[in-house]
Amino acid sequence: MAEELFIPKLGQTVETVTLIAWKVEDGAKVEFGQEVLEVETDKAVFPVEANANGYIHLGPYKAGDVLPVLTVVAIIGKQDEKFAVSAAPAVGAEELEKAATEESAPSRAVGAVQPSSLPQAVQEGGREVPFASPRARRLAVEKGVDVRQVSPTGGGGVRVVEKDVVAYLSRQPKATPLARRIAEAEGLDLSALNAGEGVITKTDVLGAVKAGGAVQSAPLPISAEGDVRERIPLKGVRGIIAERMAVSVHTTARVTMFMDADATELVRFRKRLKERYEKEWDFSPGYNELLAKICASALRRYPYMNARLVEDAIEHLAHVNIGIAVDTDRGLLVPVVRDVDAKGLRQIGEEFRQLAERARSGRSQLDDISGGTFTITNLGMYDIDYFTPVINLPEAAILGVGRIVPRPVYIGDELMRREMMTLSLVFDHRLVDGAPAARFLQYIRDLIEEPALLGVL
Repeated sequence: MAEELFIPKLGQTVETVTLIAWKVEDGAKVEFGQEVLEVETDKAVFPVEANANGYIHLGPYKAGDVLPVLTVVAIIGKQDEKFAVSAAPAVGAEELEKAATEESAPSRAVGAVQPSSLPQAVQEGGREVPFASPRARRLAVEKGVDVRQVSPTGGGGVRVVEKDVVAYLSRQPKATPLARRIAEAEGLDLSALNAGEGVITKTDVLGAVKAGGAVQSAPLPISAEGDVRERIPLKGVRGIIAERMAVSVHTTARVTMFMDADATELVRFRKRLKERYEKEWDFSPGYNELLAKICASALRRYPYMNARLVEDAIEHLAHVNIGIAVDTDRGLLVPVVRDVDAKGLRQIGEEFRQLAERARSGRSQLDDISGGTFTITNLGMYDIDYFTPVINLPEAAILGVGRIVPRPVYIGDELMRREMMTLSLVFDHRLVDGAPAARFLQYIRDLIEEPALLGVL
């Protein structure tokens, strides 16, 4: 019997991949472990290996196709066989319940709940509404969204999942949940209500009702043919980054704190390290690994920042795994250095450089870019002073680092030239309150100003 080859699960948050290229021809003889195709997630390009010896018969998938994980894409068997997948097993109540409660339950051509096996809609309060996951329903209720208006993508296009609600919200004007509910009841199109830069409120909606009832949306202007120089499809890494950033913005209670730090001693400290260890280590110690070590110390001192939010709890994490954002030709990737608090500066620097090189060359492994508990993103090399980064879910916070620039600063009564940097801490207020987050940021600043307190080597 032929062996079915499917897209493997490439991490807890990965629901779909983009097929990059087949590396074998249809009908070719392959060996177990041979790379037969490449797929792309939001993080990197991954090879998929043959899971049997024999002749491979490819499914109807081509480069550029976006596929759910666990989709059967080929079979490996005898030379005269053709691509086909076995029928899906009967689906009982237990399977349906599992499909309903798993936010990212994959759609697979075989061995899992089939799209045709899932109910197209369910009855709720006498109304027919789409089959939706609990997280999708919770977000819809919170934002005042009628899930009947949301296009589903889960379960092969029959189940509304959380990212579908986020996508729907991103296309809608800003409005309070009450305003949305009143507009729905009155048949109003919120996109036609102009609230300027503000949020559409109950008063706006009631005013529109009083003025004349249902508001028709105006058609969007169509670009002339010569207006567009280039059109880049929002898919692959760029598309998934866009989706993840939207999910982060819409599902977190973000708060940003800015704080100036006197980096004069940090600059001197790095210079001394470079002079002493560059030849021995074969690389120049950089600010990123120093900041990683500083943040690791802060996370150990304030473990409530080394956390994540799950369905019904806040989890404080045992390991300090710090992601450091890396700009690549394929988009922003965040390689993760593990157990930073337990490593010296040399080991952190060596590991980060290896991870960054693999990220830039598109050879990141799954372990390289997963398991982070806190993220640092440094834009100082681009002359950025301060900015508001987006939290890398499911982490609780992210630290943005600006450039180091000389400024006049009063030290006591004396005006002195100091090397200053601005720190931007963005945290999820659902997990951490303002004062505890401020203490965490103060400690990071204190270590930047007195780096000799670190046992970095």
